[in-house]
Amino acid sequence: MLEIRNLALPLDFGLEGGEGIARAAIARVLGVKPSALGSVRLMRRSVDARKKAHVRFVGTFAVDVPDAVERRVLARPSKGPARISVYEEPTPYRVADVSNTDAPRPIVVGFGPAGMFAALVLAQAGMRPIVLERGDDAHARTKAVRAFEEGGALDAESNVQFGEGGAGTFSDGKLTTNIKDPRCRTVLEAFAAAGAPEEILWKAKPHIGTDLLPDIVANLRLRIESLGGEVRFRARLTKLPMRDGAVCGVGVRDGRTGEECTIPVRDVIVACGHSARDTFRMIHGRGFVFERKPFAMGVRIEHPQKLVDSIQYGPAAGHPALGAADYKLAVHLPSGRGVYTFCMCPGGQVVCAASEEGGVCVNGMSRFARDGANANAALLVEVKPGDLPGDDVFAGIDLQRRVEAAAYRAGGGDYRAPAQTLGDFLEGKGAAGPSRTVVPTYARGVAWCDLHDVLPGFIVDAIREAMPLLDAKMRGFGDPDAVLTAVEARSSSPVRIVRDRATLQARLRDTQGASGCAVGVAADRAESEAAGASSVGHIEVGRTGLFPAGEGAGYAGGIMSAAVDGMRAAEAVIAQYAEG
Repeated sequence: MLEIRNLALPLDFGLEGGEGIARAAIARVLGVKPSALGSVRLMRRSVDARKKAHVRFVGTFAVDVPDAVERRVLARPSKGPARISVYEEPTPYRVADVSNTDAPRPIVVGFGPAGMFAALVLAQAGMRPIVLERGDDAHARTKAVRAFEEGGALDAESNVQFGEGGAGTFSDGKLTTNIKDPRCRTVLEAFAAAGAPEEILWKAKPHIGTDLLPDIVANLRLRIESLGGEVRFRARLTKLPMRDGAVCGVGVRDGRTGEECTIPVRDVIVACGHSARDTFRMIHGRGFVFERKPFAMGVRIEHPQKLVDSIQYGPAAGHPALGAADYKLAVHLPSGRGVYTFCMCPGGQVVCAASEEGGVCVNGMSRFARDGANANAALLVEVKPGDLPGDDVFAGIDLQRRVEAAAYRAGGGDYRAPAQTLGDFLEGKGAAGPSRTVVPTYARGVAWCDLHDVLPGFIVDAIREAMPLLDAKMRGFGDPDAVLTAVEARSSSPVRIVRDRATLQARLRDTQGASGCAVGVAADRAESEAAGASSVGHIEVGRTGLFPAGEGAGYAGGIMSAAVDGMRAAEAVIAQYAEG
């Protein structure tokens, strides 16, 4: 079998009947008749829009041909841009089966991408994980989110940030990542097996869409449960009992009844996401090492999707095979600060992403069809640890809260979001009025404000300095009628739970805690006994039993990379019990 890469194809290849176009192009490259080809499998398809007058697809294919043809093709020198080699099937993902060992049931905290795939891998290994998710299942959560968008009260435990599927459930469902990890293919295959469109297996920029994600993440949960796992909703982590410097249990509060219980445990994967601020503080209070990390804040910027299509695709804009265009922009300012777009949502809408009362924050999402009138993206400014005052490790979270509270007040105190046209923002005109071309999509409505009164000064200055540079990269991005909606504050975690590189376990501070007792080591005896410490067995020296994973731990961003990090954490847990 041969692999053909970088094969140029016309846009009609993306329409019904496109397989014939591909087979003809492959036959030409190989120098054979189309009838000589066996199976043809599309492995990857991307858009090449570098030349606006000649936008095209570029494909990678696995092609079955007779042995004689394969030998002849491989023996001759390559001609043209297409590259031909022997196709090699990727190695299937495997985990050790530890079901016949004395491995205790692990706990997974959080059921976003990191927690979900950690639980899936643990279940595949026979460990029957227990998942604690503070929010609701995907379908109940969707109802709560819709009620909030329509003017209802905020549910601080189940919202855009918390609940089955994590923040990614109410996003574009992007499955792109910059990491080169073979586990990425496993994640795609798991989503496809759970009902995601098959195209995610071959699109260069795959996405699922927020309208499809609730059913898909629910199906992944059913898969975990079929393997012996258990998912508990409205179950919030409240305590981490410890013995001899290692976790020996978890305290759990039932969000429906208020009752609390303690579960004995040896291994805990914390995949709580970037918005579980109370959980961060609790874990830090148990003596685990946290550190500040760079993050970003800014706004959502909305343009007409037709404008973005025209900018990116030129005369080809509107071709039915292309769909809605996306973009990704970044500049590095002379000051040393980065400004960039993130989580671009073609044909999407700006989302009410608050998870705490009295704060407004926004995110973006798209349906699978990406058929909305507007495009939106986060327009973010890098926030460095040195930008924050003092030495409090949670200073970044405090900044997020202050800006979200300012946005809440500017919006009128009813979860409307403050907004301003880009032209008025750049000219410092204040709240001059709505856009002539963009109707904001934020469901609870916007209040036209001067965003200079909401955003920190260094973020305002950076956006104003960066905009001409960004517009030079993508002419039209600086359209004065584009709408800025504030505040985009949850793109990444401001803190990292420091973990050992080899074991992926969180590290404990070896100094005295604020209370004066040795944190982590001299644990509360009552908690230890309540957790059934004697039942978790011997604690190895240097072992903490806490495995931070995903965005909230400060190690991954986006659905794909968070899922892979969760898998790595699960593998580290399994490795403790696997033979040899």
